[in-house]
Amino acid sequence: MIRGVHTMFYSSEPDAFRAFVRDKLGFSATAVGHGWLIFDAPEADLGCHSADPEEGAPGGMHNISFYCDDIERTVGELSARGVEFLAPPKVESWGTSVIFKDSEGNRLHIGSR
Repeated sequence: MIRGVHTMFYSSEPDAFRAFVRDKLGFSATAVGHGWLIFDAPEADLGCHSADPEEGAPGGMHNISFYCDDIERTVGELSARGVEFLAPPKVESWGTSVIFKDSEGNRLHIGSR
């Protein structure tokens, strides 16, 4: 029976991205050889949303985002570690969200309900 989910980011600078996830986001990791780190995710869930090409989500697209209990506190802690946020947290119909940049400048998402 399925008991978890493995997510994957692809990076042109994998050492920098791994350091970002470890040092800035604070994820613990297991070294599995050849510089690879497998990060421990505290919990996960899986959703299925309707495709809407006008909103940038065509059918077949996937997305990885993070979530937390207290977004203001999380933004404060991550900002103190040097994480760059693109705007203040925004109230959505389902909760609050914010976009930040990873080590390569890619946009990532954090939400809270």
